[in-house]
Amino acid sequence: MSRCLLLLFVFGCVSRLFGAEQEGSPSCGCATPRRADPDPAEDGTAAPDPAAKYSRGAGEKPCAARGEEENTQSQMVLISGGEFLMGTDNPGIPADGESPQRLVQVDSFHMDVQEVTNRQFQSFVGATGYVTEAEKFGDSFVFEGILSESVKNQITQAVAAAPWWLPVKGANWRQPEGPDSNNTDRLDHPVIHVSWADANAYCSWADRRLPTEAEWEYACRSGLKDRLYPWGNKLNPKGQHYANLWQGDFPNHNSGEDGYVKTSPVKSFPANGFGLYDMVGNAWEWTSDWWTVHHTAVQQHNPTGPPSGTDKVKKGGSYMCHKSYCYRYRCAARSQNSPDSSASNLGFRCVSQEQQ
Repeated sequence: MSRCLLLLFVFGCVSRLFGAEQEGSPSCGCATPRRADPDPAEDGTAAPDPAAKYSRGAGEKPCAARGEEENTQSQMVLISGGEFLMGTDNPGIPADGESPQRLVQVDSFHMDVQEVTNRQFQSFVGATGYVTEAEKFGDSFVFEGILSESVKNQITQAVAAAPWWLPVKGANWRQPEGPDSNNTDRLDHPVIHVSWADANAYCSWADRRLPTEAEWEYACRSGLKDRLYPWGNKLNPKGQHYANLWQGDFPNHNSGEDGYVKTSPVKSFPANGFGLYDMVGNAWEWTSDWWTVHHTAVQQHNPTGPPSGTDKVKKGGSYMCHKSYCYRYRCAARSQNSPDSSASNLGFRCVSQEQQ
């Protein structure tokens, strides 16, 4: 049976087609479907870290080639460490574990100013021969509203409680809407259809890593205290759009008032106070943390989440988010997916302790 038949993910909150609902997760709406948990290893041993193979220097890539690819890496900015209030005592989606608000201290780090793009991911694949999990599985989830009629006509199954999510054969980062699409005119858009393992492999290759949830949220808030969004509390200050989100009636009609109905080129909207673009909207972003909805109110220094789990935390929402269904384009908002999940609204950015 296909993996797709075994799962059910609704709005970034997870419930399973076969089995209990995930910890703290209600049935909600626009985020990303998930693949079923993989079968446990027959010998009981943990699977090797796929990112290790793609660390800088692990292969035999010529120096000249490395130089060319490094030129495509995102600019990074220094995020000076400090204290901030993480989470919120007024959660938009309580079951997601947004509360309690707690004092957190993070050390300084560098962060990509933008989400990793198709062009950058293409350089990684060209240098390493990496094959994404969506390519290995042979399918990925795509929002129904952006598919061609010919592709939709070939699909006989959807996610039961979210019929706008369709498992599309041949959908992957190169073919975002399936075999009749390509990304050649979207090389400056965020790469999508990447799993957590794919994102982790890229970051390792680039001598970077995925941010912790605390680092991501600290960067999103950019020094603003108790604000909903990276720029403040008003969604559209002075009528201006600050993020690529859904406008209209979800999931039936996206008016595209912000100029886009799918992903947008990175840096299409204003940066936050730290000089970071698309911290909310456009594409969901993986973090390194395992998912939990239980948080201590005790002050923490560089928290990294629980030591193990089944799902990874993602932050920021996507172009599909609308307050009526997926109010997760807030800095405190959060959601989860299994590490091998991929979809047409799921991407990432990297961080580093050193300037790249």
